[in-house]
Amino acid sequence: MSKMTVEVVTPERVVYSGQAEMVIARGLQGEIGIMPNHMPLVTPLKTAPVRIKTEGDKEVKMAVSGGFMEVRGDKVTILAETAELPGDIDVERAKAARERAEKRLTEKYAELDVKRAERALQRAMARLDVSK
Repeated sequence: MSKMTVEVVTPERVVYSGQAEMVIARGLQGEIGIMPNHMPLVTPLKTAPVRIKTEGDKEVKMAVSGGFMEVRGDKVTILAETAELPGDIDVERAKAARERAEKRLTEKYAELDVKRAERALQRAMARLDVSK
């Protein structure tokens, strides 16, 4: 099967760089799968896991927070606010963040920044999904 180059970059570092058979990410319209020779594309990404199928059944998963994915030729570039591989995730901290966000969303006090709490919950859920 043909391959493409994939890079996942944050402001701090290159999180992943390698060859892949497929990239699966969540855009604003839902999940999108990218394979070699895909048409050119730029799409915003939601906070969610990204899966990179490297060969056969091998897969690299990471929690990505926001950003964009660009597809051009046989190269996929993901520019993300944050991207974390399973080994980078502190599971206990992610669980605590999920609990805090859920608590804030259920309490509904006057000064609650709902969007911020929802984003925190999405980040925590993506981290926990990837860390499994």
